[in-house]
Amino acid sequence: MKRWQIHMYAEERQQHIVDRARREGRVDVAELAAELTVTGETIRRDLSVLERHGLLRRVHGGAIPVERLGFEPALATRDAVLGAEKDRIAKAALAEVPEEGSILLDAGSTTARLAEILPVDRQLTILTNALPTALSLATRANFTVLFVGGRVRSRTLACVDPWALEILAQSYVDVAFIATNGLSVRRGLTTPDQAEAAVKKAMVTAARRRVLLADHTKLSSDHLARFAELSDIDLFISDTGLDPQVAAEIESQGPRVVRA
Repeated sequence: MKRWQIHMYAEERQQHIVDRARREGRVDVAELAAELTVTGETIRRDLSVLERHGLLRRVHGGAIPVERLGFEPALATRDAVLGAEKDRIAKAALAEVPEEGSILLDAGSTTARLAEILPVDRQLTILTNALPTALSLATRANFTVLFVGGRVRSRTLACVDPWALEILAQSYVDVAFIATNGLSVRRGLTTPDQAEAAVKKAMVTAARRRVLLADHTKLSSDHLARFAELSDIDLFISDTGLDPQVAAEIESQGPRVVRA
């Protein structure tokens, strides 16, 4: 007997709805109500909760996962999604941080989690265009923080445009930790905003080694502006939600894949 045929708490039911939406591309109220043996009104309340949390967008008769819509969620919304998976990705990325040297941290919810757990005993020079990351790292004694300035985008709190591009053009770091909104074997790495794409492309060029940090929901989600090919990436760290077959396809394009 399936768990929800006995009893399912609201949080468990909502997680099931999100998982199914991401797996199938959308969910239908009537189908979910029948499957979970609850009323349609209960499902609609669940969808409203999930929409407020930035996980789904309601459409007529059901809902679609936000990552399928092609728009750019705000930083706070993205940070609330798949927290445990992002923590595991960040911890796995620590193995790529040198004992001393220079690193670059792209703006993103997973790269921000890596910034939070950087070992304070390492002698690091850290470049970042993420305003919250720069502020959080600036007080740590062993870190030299170089802020990649420019126009601050309100949605992501990332700096973009000519000032940022000029700084990156003059920089070369040991390791860059890159974030992305979308990733596919055919289209490579993409993001909705052209200004951020230009900065990300410059970051890829400004590093000796490039490490991509992205959870599995970024897969097969293509956005307007492409900033890198998979062959530009040395290592891709994702979570166990990444299908092993898809991971093998990505590896065939160049980067080593780690499922944390």
